[in-house]
Amino acid sequence: MSVGAHLQELKKKHETLSRKVEEIQRSPGTTDFDIQELKKQKLRLKEEIARLDA
Repeated sequence: MSVGAHLQELKKKHETLSRKVEEIQRSPGTTDFDIQELKKQKLRLKEEIARLDA
């Protein structure tokens, strides 16, 4: 897999997590821990994207 393709895949995963975080924040019964875990995953992806994009 080329770096460009890998970067696109990471961006797609980041966008999916963004939508999931928004959805779960609106959902009753969701704990702060669940939201925080998704946000951590999203941040790791963002850092990886920035590293590869540099």
